[in-house]
Amino acid sequence: MNHVKDGNKSLFYDTYALCAIALAEQSYKEFSQGIDIQTSLMNLYELYYILIKEGHEETAERIFNQLLSSCISITPDILKSSAKFRKGNIKLKLSYIDCLGYTIAKNIGIKFLTGDEGFRDLDNVLFIK
Repeated sequence: MNHVKDGNKSLFYDTYALCAIALAEQSYKEFSQGIDIQTSLMNLYELYYILIKEGHEETAERIFNQLLSSCISITPDILKSSAKFRKGNIKLKLSYIDCLGYTIAKNIGIKFLTGDEGFRDLDNVLFIK
């Protein structure tokens, strides 16, 4: 089941996907428009850090402000589910923020968009490298 907003398909964008779009990577071009972007404030935090660290401060500010309204609220139940998911998949060495995003996506019934290798074979993932 996909969430639909104004007739557009909705996906949860992890930090990998957001960064690829911010840096205009060709493999993510089709995901830069026409899709309802969902993410979390933690993903924006991570994206902002990566972009300013790499000297893209103007891009960081622009994207952060554009995507702020696309952030899904993080509830205590989501946090607990995320921790359980991470513990159950500890061998994949997934980050806390990625586990949180994946859990949010599953909870709201949309695909998790990522290029993170740890998610390649998991269900509910749209893996783009």
